[in-house]
Amino acid sequence: GQTPMFPRIFGHEAGGIVESVGEGVTDLAPGDHVLPVFTGECKECPHCKSAESNMCDLLRINTDRGVMIGDGKSRFSINGKPIYHFVGTSTFSEYTVMHVGCVAKINPAAPLDKVCVLSCGISTGLGATINVAKPPKGSTVAIFGLGAVGLAAAEGARIAGASRIIGIDLNANRFEEARKFGCTEFVNPKDHDKPVQQ
Repeated sequence: GQTPMFPRIFGHEAGGIVESVGEGVTDLAPGDHVLPVFTGECKECPHCKSAESNMCDLLRINTDRGVMIGDGKSRFSINGKPIYHFVGTSTFSEYTVMHVGCVAKINPAAPLDKVCVLSCGISTGLGATINVAKPPKGSTVAIFGLGAVGLAAAEGARIAGASRIIGIDLNANRFEEARKFGCTEFVNPKDHDKPVQQ
């Protein structure tokens, strides 16, 4: 569902160190360790001030412009032609330029090669379970797909107190690892003639 602008630099999950900051940026300084956040927060709009939404009016993902908000221009180019941004992060690059609202400052002791998954996979799955689904204690939860987001969703269900956490994936090799994140039982759709919801 993203804007089909090409060429562009993809990537949204990473960890990095601030090299420089633009005029007016006071929350960050060169040398700060950060994670990109593609669903950024301006901290001023009604959504950012709400406990129920993170769909910032200024920075939400579905305004994937491919350019910077301030001037409508890309910060990437080759031979004088623009290369467009991706969801405000473009992390498949040695250097990138982001709106300050799309950067979260982290503890510099955190190893960037490990905490990078917090910038999307873990926060997305855990947040979707705890903040959106909000399963009641003792409930049954089904999780479709046991990759990074699915495993984090299982962990969120476990933290919330779900009694049954059903992991559903076409790759049965993921089941044992998913048990460590709270899954109590598993379904592989390829093992059944009917759709799994039946």
